Amino acid sequence: MILINLLPHREAARKRRRDIFNVAVAASALLGGLVAGAIFLWYQSEISDQQSSNRILSAEVGRLEGQIKEISGLESEITALKARQQAVEDLQSDRNLPVHLLTELVKQLPDGVFIAKMVQLDQSVTLNGTAQSNERVSELLRNLGNNTPWFSKPELVEIVAASVTLPTKEQKRVSNFVIKVRLVRAVEAEKAVAPTAAASVPAAARSSPAVSAPKAAASTPK
Repeated sequence: MILINLLPHREAARKRRRDIFNVAVAASALLGGLVAGAIFLWYQSEISDQQSSNRILSAEVGRLEGQIKEISGLESEITALKARQQAVEDLQSDRNLPVHLLTELVKQLPDGVFIAKMVQLDQSVTLNGTAQSNERVSELLRNLGNNTPWFSKPELVEIVAASVTLPTKEQKRVSNFVIKVRLVRAVEAEKAVAPTAAASVPAAARSSPAVSAPKAAASTPK
């Protein structure tokens, strides 16, 4: 016996495939939504953690900036105190500068040179005087520049030939000069003197004769 199926099987199969497709799409959409939601929540958690870290870092930065300002203020105060201390030390060391000025000037004046006027302005000293010749003035410049640590940078400002009348009514030609020189502070002069003194000690030790121990006299028995 032959059985003939008269039902619309093609439409049924098409409907079944459509239903499966719709279920798969819905399942994919649901899965995608769940994945997207999970990713969104994870990003939100990371952003929240980062914002919290940023707030902590901002607070620390603000605190460090405050400390830096305090340190800058302290450094300014320390610098001002050091400047005041240096000024006091300079005043203490410069109290004897006039004594050194006169003492060293007397030592370095060559024969035949006379100082008529001396003006000191801070560390600058201007000398007005008379010399028997230009060579004496040159010798004074060399002495002030090389033979003493208390003077530096001697400069001949002016030298003029002149004549003076001696007690014997004799006319003698002389040289009137103006010299500027820098008076060195006591601290700088002591620093310049220290290496010279240290270098002179071994030389003096080498130049001193060796002291030999006295020989003991041999005693002869009687």
